Amino acid sequence: MVNGKKVVMVMPAYNAASTLKKTLDELPADVVDEILLVDDCSRDDTVSQAERLGIKTVVHTCNTGYGGNQKTCYRTALEMGADVVVMVHPDYQYTPLIISAMVSPIANGVFDCMLGSRILGTGARKGGMPLYKYVANRALTCFQNFMIGYHLSEYHTGYRAFSRELLETIPFEDNSDDFVFDNQMLCQIIYSGYDIGEVTCPTRYMDDSSSISFARSVKYGLGVLRCSYETLGHRLGWIKSEFLKDVPKRGQAE
Repeated sequence: MVNGKKVVMVMPAYNAASTLKKTLDELPADVVDEILLVDDCSRDDTVSQAERLGIKTVVHTCNTGYGGNQKTCYRTALEMGADVVVMVHPDYQYTPLIISAMVSPIANGVFDCMLGSRILGTGARKGGMPLYKYVANRALTCFQNFMIGYHLSEYHTGYRAFSRELLETIPFEDNSDDFVFDNQMLCQIIYSGYDIGEVTCPTRYMDDSSSISFARSVKYGLGVLRCSYETLGHRLGWIKSEFLKDVPKRGQAE
């Protein structure tokens, strides 16, 4: 526990058998109380690997997508009694070594959400982020900061931590089951009035790390643009966004 808060680490997994143990080997033993892996119908032996390592595992019988996987992660973590939930991808792209820095600000009431930013510092390109992804990340982030009225170094990291209160308040089940889920969730958090902190996170792009194709990256980018327009339009009363319509302002949750 951290400051008396139960910490559950969730791992949305898809074909992560070759990297799962490497990821867990970097996990500090004194921070996380329980580990949950949600397997999204992998085609390798991710599930058997997780079971051999003694990890609580939930298995999807059909592929639900990256967003669908996260929905199960957060729903199950809350059922497990988590006070703080930290998501770490089991593909060894983000290091668990900085989990303490991710969890402590939430457990101590400083922030409601923490992001592990690849852009703060110089870690992204040094860690092997492809140039086109780096340029797209910077362009989309600048656009979103302008449209949404917030200021983050990036909106696209997969390394995230949340308080229980936030997860119980934000209607994340309304979000997409695809990769744009991450962006929609951040827009919900900002719209609701929760505070987001960031820490520098080194990243590693390796042959066995998961990565979406160029075509899916383009689809994601278009989804991010739409998400930004919807957030601005919903805030100004021009449109009613499906993923924002049930988001309460902080302190107004029923």
